[in-house]
Amino acid sequence: MPQPTPAALPLGTLVALGGGDDDALLALLCDMLPTLDTPVEILTTASSNPSRTAGAYEKAFHDLGCTAVRHLPVNEHHPADTPATLRRLSRAGLVFFTGGDQERIAEYLRGTEFLTHLQHRFQTEASFIISGTSAGAAALPGHMLVEGYGWRAMRKGGIQTMRGLGLLPNLFIDQHFVERGRFGRLMHALLAHPSYLGLGLSEETGIIVRGGAVAEVFGDGLMIVVDGNHLQGNNIGRAGRGEPVSGQDLRVHLLVAGQQLDLRTRQISKV
Repeated sequence: MPQPTPAALPLGTLVALGGGDDDALLALLCDMLPTLDTPVEILTTASSNPSRTAGAYEKAFHDLGCTAVRHLPVNEHHPADTPATLRRLSRAGLVFFTGGDQERIAEYLRGTEFLTHLQHRFQTEASFIISGTSAGAAALPGHMLVEGYGWRAMRKGGIQTMRGLGLLPNLFIDQHFVERGRFGRLMHALLAHPSYLGLGLSEETGIIVRGGAVAEVFGDGLMIVVDGNHLQGNNIGRAGRGEPVSGQDLRVHLLVAGQQLDLRTRQISKV
């Protein structure tokens, strides 16, 4: 399978939600499909109860009129690279990652032919959609936050990041952002990776990224953007473990539904 060209913008569409009630997200995804019989594959890799999670989402999609929705299990009992699983991935018009624990998504997909094929389709097919909610959203970019809580997140060693699915580079997506007080850990992540953008998604709030370039906000809450491009005075390299981290000139933006963020220029506009 050809590898995506790093410099090329993907043709596919990415839709990420910060968690919470996702009825509006599912309705949006159904509206985005070319037809209501387009194959939809639900990946519950992050979930601790995959059968129950899959059943709830299958019913929700079917209630919205989508007729070709199936659970595609990928976990410790179902390897990602079986021929049947790869065939189903090749036919899907939408791949949807549920919530749970994003580390499980990385564990069971990283280094697989499944992930290579997922990345290739996202890079080369304009009609292909990848979506995730909560942990499923956090896992989509090149890197993801997996630890960092409260005041400890603002001390050296207080957060942990790891490689995600690599669909959009130089980006963090954090979920349940306002509700769980995750501002500190996203700030810390940008101090450590100043070339990145950090997107903090409130519950019932998400982004649509078409063509890898512009993220449009939808939903009822806020998206908080942290931009490290102008960072100065970063002490990450000097601070000892457990010491507070510092930096100046991080830029923060609050965006609501209808606003757009250009991921390349970092400029903000209204639809």
